[in-house]
Amino acid sequence: MSRRQRGLGTIAAIMILVILAALAAGIVSVSTSQQMASAQDVLAARAWQVASAGTEGGLWRALQNATCDTQTWTSADDPAFRVTVACTFGDFNDGETVPGTARRLRVFRVVATACNGGAATCPDNAASGGAGYVERQRVALAYCQWTGLACAGP
Repeated sequence: MSRRQRGLGTIAAIMILVILAALAAGIVSVSTSQQMASAQDVLAARAWQVASAGTEGGLWRALQNATCDTQTWTSADDPAFRVTVACTFGDFNDGETVPGTARRLRVFRVVATACNGGAATCPDNAASGGAGYVERQRVALAYCQWTGLACAGP
């Protein structure tokens, strides 16, 4: 084998190694992206569950205790997440209970926002640009017949 042919073999081997290294780097990049996307999906599902618990707690407070305010608490089941529950209400007349007496309804709107940021309330605008931050929001509406002090029924 001539000296010129051996040099060509070395160049071909180096080219193959460079191509294999680029292929390996691409595979690692795709694998890392898929792993991060999977982790985000898991965090999003956890945030949705905490937001669900927040809407249920907010509706219970509104319908059972006639308490409609804004509160933030850390999830007991998943301490990495907090939920901010905001409740608003409005009173409306809907038909009559007896002729001449309006049926008064109170409509509650409960908004639960769950997140895993470091702020005291959700949403956490400072952490929202981070790769591991997730936030989910649920809105629930409920009404009851309002006596002026408490819910009397649907």
